[in-house]
Amino acid sequence: MAAEPRRRRHPLRVAARAVRRPPAAVARRIRRATHAQGAGESGLGKLIELHAVNSAGDMLITVALASTIFFSVPTGEARGRVALYLLVTMAPFALLAPVVGPLLDRVPHGRRAAMAAAMLARALLALMLAGAVGSGGLELYPAALGVLVSSKAYGVVRSAVVPRLLPQTFSLVKANSRVTLAGLVATGAAAPLGVVLHQIGPPWPLYGAFVVFGLGTFLSFSLPRKVDSAKGERKAKLAPAVVPLGKAPRRPGLSTVGSSVRSALVANSALRGLSGFLTFFLAFLLRDQPLRGLSGAVSLALVAVAAGGGNALGTAIGAWLKARGPEVIIVGVLACALAVAVTAAALFGTVTLAAVATTAGISQALGKLSLDALIQRDVPEEVRTSAFARSETLMQMSWVVGGGIGISLPLSGTLGMSVGAVVIGVGAVLSVRRLLRAARHGTPYPRAA
Repeated sequence: MAAEPRRRRHPLRVAARAVRRPPAAVARRIRRATHAQGAGESGLGKLIELHAVNSAGDMLITVALASTIFFSVPTGEARGRVALYLLVTMAPFALLAPVVGPLLDRVPHGRRAAMAAAMLARALLALMLAGAVGSGGLELYPAALGVLVSSKAYGVVRSAVVPRLLPQTFSLVKANSRVTLAGLVATGAAAPLGVVLHQIGPPWPLYGAFVVFGLGTFLSFSLPRKVDSAKGERKAKLAPAVVPLGKAPRRPGLSTVGSSVRSALVANSALRGLSGFLTFFLAFLLRDQPLRGLSGAVSLALVAVAAGGGNALGTAIGAWLKARGPEVIIVGVLACALAVAVTAAALFGTVTLAAVATTAGISQALGKLSLDALIQRDVPEEVRTSAFARSETLMQMSWVVGGGIGISLPLSGTLGMSVGAVVIGVGAVLSVRRLLRAARHGTPYPRAA
């Protein structure tokens, strides 16, 4: 009689093992990929996993909010809602540079705690949004603002700690792209999950985000303790200080590290402006004027897939690039983006539009990876967190300005692509010569270790 229960329990144990094995195998493969080439020993692998969790949570919130801001209302009303959304996206960066950046500078020894706080804040805000998302009322926007501030604060800290976790065999561009690629993969996995949860009910993607960000809160403290090192760090300055004769030189900042970073900021502002412009201009254009033979929804999906694929491809390319040449990379992506935008203006159609979206995704990804590498390489560690805060502020402001232009233009494909070409052309004129000169003359600071 005693043997009978054992025989009955045995199939249950076998079934439990069978259920556990596939997820465990997937987890082991993910861990091998994120910890490869020394990333596990340096701690970069844990940052890669944390960023994947962060990106998945952000995507779940995006899925939940998209229908209330854009897709559920007529075009005329959608323009007003999108304009309000753009204003909301500017607010985090109005806070980020003068408030959040200096605040993070004062607590560099608590970077893990800062990242955990950003995760926890979004977890709680996701619950608040879940109660308001069904109505689509204006109460969504204060909570959405809090989500954006927390997300960008996390991004600033994450960029600042990458050099501390750099394996010996990695360049900064490669490390940045490895982190970003993990985020893109997680975003791609979370998007369909968010859609499925949305079918259950509008709040459910937000409940999922609460769980994901709760996990991220705990993972933040799994990063190595060296992330919290704060040896001699100070606040960066954007503008040069006036130094009286015989006094000590001014503190280093974005204005004192040579032309590479400043020119890369200009170039990336143009690329980010193009991204914001295309996002909103094409959303309204294809909603009212779908591509030939396609519905509006399919047209938007085609462009979104092209842009997302381009971003992933650009990030993957960055993962394989060598340590040298971020200035040359930025010049190359500017030239490609300009050429494709001019072609699309002259021959607007399905193929050229897909090419513009793909090229914009590649260019933005490679340009941002190269900019991050230049800041990590050329800006002294003592002021790097502030430098990233100011860089992120400029990038998002450029995206918002581009988006504002996009929602204000008449819905003409040729006109839109011409404006996009002008945006990139201006950025190229203002940055290419200095970038090439800086690439020839080398850099003022050694590579971060």
